[in-house]
Amino acid sequence: MSHLRTAVLSLVVAGLGFGCPSHAQRVVVTTDEAPKAIGPYVQAVTAGDTLYLSGQLPLDPKTGSIVEGDIRKQTEQVLKNLQTVLAARGMTLDDAVMAHVFVTDLSEFSAINETYAGFFKTPPARATVEVKALPRGARIEISMIAARKR
Repeated sequence: MSHLRTAVLSLVVAGLGFGCPSHAQRVVVTTDEAPKAIGPYVQAVTAGDTLYLSGQLPLDPKTGSIVEGDIRKQTEQVLKNLQTVLAARGMTLDDAVMAHVFVTDLSEFSAINETYAGFFKTPPARATVEVKALPRGARIEISMIAARKR
């Protein structure tokens, strides 16, 4: 009976999207046009038609340094970096279905929103949280999930 329960649970989990179908090949995505990963992770990974983008910081891809300027400038650079990684898979921000925004100061929420809104025709679902600190002293980091349109 326990084998049957395990098989049924596996089917339910796969049906809910917690497992990738066997035909969904995992492919690592990297591009020299976006900042290199600063830790043991990759810029993005595809599984089937879904692209999972690692968090991007407001790094200048050429220098690897945080861009100078206010939160608007940092938000703009993060979104440009995400666009570049998406483009490496033939996708755009219009393919984004979820964004996770991490900021060090929620009082800058309005300025972030103004800049963020300018990058999307229809923005994706989003969660925004304040964190104590981000790598390299950044004020914002955004990770994203995108799905290829069929």
